[in-house]
Amino acid sequence: MPSSELGAQILPQCGTVTPMKLPAVMKTVRAACPHDCPDTCAMRVHTESGRIVRIEGDPNHPHTSGSLCTKVSRYAERTYHPERLLQPLRRVNGKNEPIGKFEPCTWEEALSAIAARLRAVAARDPQAIVPYSYSGTLGLIQGEAMASRFFNRLGASRLDRTICASAGAAALTATYGHRVGMHVQDFVHARLIIIWGSNPVTSTVHFWRLAQEAKRRGAKLICIDPRRSDTAQKCHEHLAILPGTDGALALGVMHELVANDWLDHDYLERHVSGWDALREKALGWSPQRVAQVCGIPPEAVQSLARDWGTTAPAAIRLNYGMQRVRGGGNAVRLVALLPCLTGAWKHRGGGFLLSASGWSAPWVQSDELERPDLLAGRNPRALNMSTIGDDLCRQASPEFGPCIEAIVVYNSNPVAVAPHSARVVQGFSRPDLFTVVLEHFMTDTAQMADYVLPATTQMEHLDIHKSYGHTDVVFNEPAIPPLGQCRPNTQIFRDLAHHMGFDDPCFDQTDEQMAAVAFDPQVIDFERLREQGWQHLPVPDLPFADGGFPTPSGRAQADAPGLGVPDYLANHECQASTPDRFERFPLAMISPPARHFMNSTFVNVPSLQRLEGQPLVEVHPEDARHRGIADGQVVEVFNDRGVYRCVARVSDSTRPGVVVGRCRAATDRST
Repeated sequence: MPSSELGAQILPQCGTVTPMKLPAVMKTVRAACPHDCPDTCAMRVHTESGRIVRIEGDPNHPHTSGSLCTKVSRYAERTYHPERLLQPLRRVNGKNEPIGKFEPCTWEEALSAIAARLRAVAARDPQAIVPYSYSGTLGLIQGEAMASRFFNRLGASRLDRTICASAGAAALTATYGHRVGMHVQDFVHARLIIIWGSNPVTSTVHFWRLAQEAKRRGAKLICIDPRRSDTAQKCHEHLAILPGTDGALALGVMHELVANDWLDHDYLERHVSGWDALREKALGWSPQRVAQVCGIPPEAVQSLARDWGTTAPAAIRLNYGMQRVRGGGNAVRLVALLPCLTGAWKHRGGGFLLSASGWSAPWVQSDELERPDLLAGRNPRALNMSTIGDDLCRQASPEFGPCIEAIVVYNSNPVAVAPHSARVVQGFSRPDLFTVVLEHFMTDTAQMADYVLPATTQMEHLDIHKSYGHTDVVFNEPAIPPLGQCRPNTQIFRDLAHHMGFDDPCFDQTDEQMAAVAFDPQVIDFERLREQGWQHLPVPDLPFADGGFPTPSGRAQADAPGLGVPDYLANHECQASTPDRFERFPLAMISPPARHFMNSTFVNVPSLQRLEGQPLVEVHPEDARHRGIADGQVVEVFNDRGVYRCVARVSDSTRPGVVVGRCRAATDRST
């Protein structure tokens, strides 16, 4: 039992010292879920004598409403996992060996060695040093605040963080002027909710609670998804379109809105630019044409348009899966324009939501946190995180700049999650590449490191969070002291800065001082936020009822400058784009996220492993029969890029022509 749970009384005489059980010290702190999820839950963490005993959703936070998803409710199991990294490690074998071997070292040894290597690289060209991070935490403090200060002061290469949502973010900005949308809580007032490319039963459970309440009040729920997901099973209707054809479906809905005059002409005239050109585009997409592209009956297109055009209030909840294909940004633009055509924004419960992160933009003091002024006029190159494998293997050139000599990875696991994994492994395997990884566990990327530095979890450090699913700011207090020798990301970068000889005062700011200036104090009162645990941003109740979009003209833009009107673009590889390839590989494959994991986070938590089960591929009975595949049979899933083996599940949860790579949960009873 940890010493923090026991006390000892020393008696003033010889004899046995009798351990005495001290009264338990109970404590509750307010916390925030740090993960890449729109819900950004406010939490309460209960500790007893310095150890976490329970984590729950904050019942007083309106959006969280006392509940958490299964994975985050097991956060203590992850925090106290026996495989947690608790001390700095340095590599003692070559990177060409299949498994890294490491030995413990002191923080001073690790920091001195890392600083010496980075100084040597920076003396040649600081752009040869690359930071690599993403959404291991979305906290403003432990995410990029002190890290950006360090890399800006160094003059390192910048990282273009494109791996998840860039197309959708650019599309929202082109259409609305920023990443903004309706209040999530207003979905309860909708009479029609279209859940488009999203499985909220799995991925946004608090939105699903709102959708269920709307359903109980009489709302109709329609799910658009190539697979009959858990959400689709609970909706009134399901449109199983082919992957990547969402833009065509949106144009088909527009066609019917025009043909039947289900339009709000006044709203279009006053609050939408480029409508005439978009109208002409939409008129070329009859239900019959859409049906051929999307693989659904023409009547389904007509029915969807009728529901959207004749129901008020009506709302769309879009998610990011649909924008990760060629033409995904165009598709987001088209779907985002649908509420403008019918004036849905005028009604409480009407509108559209993909991301709400832009609502906080005017009040987040990013320059205060990340200090771009430390660049001192330098303009380092920007590398796309999605091409890190290729970039690590590139030689120096005038176009590329210096060869990457050092990479510092934090809040990410690129060897497991970055595209073209074989190339990523090849790049990280370079014997001359100096790699530093800040981590909780010995991940695939940490196995490739020269130094692994143990970082704290959300339970052990302070942070402040905005959200992309609601319009609240949420505060995170550390519930327990750091385990072992773990340090917060902020402290690690402070220590590195000092070892590099950076004496700028900003490297002495505490986490609390940074959090206090993260938001405009006229909008977010820091002390009130810390006391309550969350605070609303001042977003209008019906933000676009009378236009007022954050575009230069205040109008929604169907004809965004430099982009024109959006159109449907077929997938890079499909029957229309690459017919020869389609002949050899006629099945499209999608891979929805695991319900109990967050990419590679939580994958080693035993209770969640049991819930998630083993990988499988869902195959429609028609496709299985054509290939002689039986349910439960081990199959090869392959194309020109690679191959893997897993168990086949023959199921009509997917549609013909589409297979689904996912996990089989212990409670899965679908057929």
